[in-house]
Amino acid sequence: MSSTIFFAQLLNGLQFGVLLFLLAAGLTLVFGIMSFVNLAHGSLYMMGAYFAATVFGYTGSFTLAVLGAMLGSLILGLLLEVVAISKLYRRDHLDHVLATFGLILFFNELVRIIWGSQPLFLGVPESLSGAVDINGFTYPAYRFAIIFSGLVVAIGSYFLINKTRVGMLIRAGSVNPRMVGALGVNIGLLNAMLFGVGAMLAGFAGAIAGPILSVQSGMGEPVLITTLVVIVIGGIGSVSGAFYASLIVGIVDTLGRAFLPFLLRQVTERSLADAAGPALASMLIYLLMAVVLAWRPQGLFPANR
Repeated sequence: MSSTIFFAQLLNGLQFGVLLFLLAAGLTLVFGIMSFVNLAHGSLYMMGAYFAATVFGYTGSFTLAVLGAMLGSLILGLLLEVVAISKLYRRDHLDHVLATFGLILFFNELVRIIWGSQPLFLGVPESLSGAVDINGFTYPAYRFAIIFSGLVVAIGSYFLINKTRVGMLIRAGSVNPRMVGALGVNIGLLNAMLFGVGAMLAGFAGAIAGPILSVQSGMGEPVLITTLVVIVIGGIGSVSGAFYASLIVGIVDTLGRAFLPFLLRQVTERSLADAAGPALASMLIYLLMAVVLAWRPQGLFPANR
């Protein structure tokens, strides 16, 4: 195992963690602050990828594709909130799960009807198609761009939640929405804005993930499960916790899948290591979540309210 391979996989883990954060940031706002269990968040990620692929197919511009995905996901999120989600806020969490699971099935069939069952193509922008050379170590420029964009969103989210009046209202509304409403704040509008911002972040994640993943029906469900693990580890309702947990989960998952089979070969037969390694690697983040829940049920970085 060379240091170059390890460093490359470490960067892959950071890049995966950043993508998880873009999903977890929106979902933790909806789940932790609005107390709404939105299983359809992965579908918004999928729709963002499809919006981006469609715009890219017509214009050939990756920038327009990302903007189209963000705008389309924002509008879709607001429509969903007004038409369906707002009717469920005061219902039981089981109703949230059933309703949003139905939305998953609806969106999966919708993309098959509109775009077909074949994966769509979303190309890497020409300006980021090369590689960055760092003292002889090369890494794709586009993956560096994903890491950078995630850090920008993380900084922006921090200032929004902790340094602005809107963020103050969001935090206050999560603790005592009735009191905030009595002070003249439109809680319904605030919830709609939160849901729309979460949808927009999910669409942005889908757009930038498109060039490195297949844009296809059902692509949101696997990443949604991992995102829920991130939220539990970081602390429900904590955006900063979602950021740190995303990086931890991304690195643990990537390094585990890359190196665990190799490490098992050092202590067991090769055939057994090749069979057990991938299975154990896929379980690492769930084992990590179990350890965190046993040690700190509130998460590693719970929200300070």
